[in-house]
This record gives sequence, C-alpha cells and structure tokens, in this order.
Amino acid sequence: MKGRKYVHALFFGHLYLEKLAKALWVKNNKENYPPKIHNLVRILELSEIKLEDNDMEFLDILNWFQIEGRYPDYVNNLVKETTKHLAEQYIKQIKSITKCLKEKLQ
Repeated sequence: MKGRKYVHALFFGHLYLEKLAKALWVKNNKENYPPKIHNLVRILELSEIKLEDNDMEFLDILNWFQIEGRYPDYVNNLVKETTKHLAEQYIKQIKSITKCLKEKLQ
C-alpha cells in the first residue's frame, strides 16, 4: 500500500485469505492436501465454512486479484480501476474476514 501498488497489496491479501481457507480445509478434512485452486469461495464451500453472504460476495470480487502473469492486459485494467480508496476498503474487509477465519481455526 505504501508503494501505491494497490493491485499487488490486494493480491497478497487474497493470498493470505487463501492460506487461511486452506488451513480450514485441512482442519475439516481427513486429507492433508487442500484442493489446488485459488477461488476463495470454492475453497470455503469445500471446507463447509459458512460466512455472511456479503463476505462471500466480497471474496468473489477479491478473486479478481488472484493474478497470473500471463494476462498482462487484465492486470493493466485492474491497475487502472484500483484506486487507493478502493484498496483501503478492501484491506479493511480482508482484515475482518481474517479475524473470522482465524476464530474458526481454533
């Protein structure tokens, strides 16, 4: 955020939530290896974790920031559309969902 790389900040926020979601998947399943996917909503569904509808909708939006380097035009559009204000709002929601997922891990 400090370097004004808002898309990257949200990418790392997505990655952080993905790791928490996969930890919950491992906790709730006999296998030790979560699915090799990055879709936060799908991982939580497979983990049988329930969140508020508005949180699930936000995670669906946050999936846009799961960037792959082979789509430079897509990344360029994200960079143009992701303002500091939007990134700050999303970071706030990421922190809220983080708290909820951490509670479910205990």
